[in-house]
Amino acid sequence: MSKPMTKTQLVAALAEEMGGDKKTAGAALDAICGLITKEVSGGGAVTLPGVGKFYLRERPERMVRNPATGEQFKKDADKVVKVTIAKALKDSANG
Repeated sequence: MSKPMTKTQLVAALAEEMGGDKKTAGAALDAICGLITKEVSGGGAVTLPGVGKFYLRERPERMVRNPATGEQFKKDADKVVKVTIAKALKDSANG
């Protein structure tokens, strides 16, 4: 498995695909990430066609165990961000 693409590499690749400069591509990437963060943290969902769907899910209160001590304790209800990967991306990854 290769190393994940860094933000700098992603901005450079995006600039090349767009035929623009890195500053514009970086601003576009930051704007997209900001919009996704704002929408999902507000309880909404964002679908990127061909990539997946980002959404917020609430987890109920539950009992968990500390693996180091074996001690069980109650963990409060919380929220977690989930991503459902699009079928098109799964299919392209599997050949």
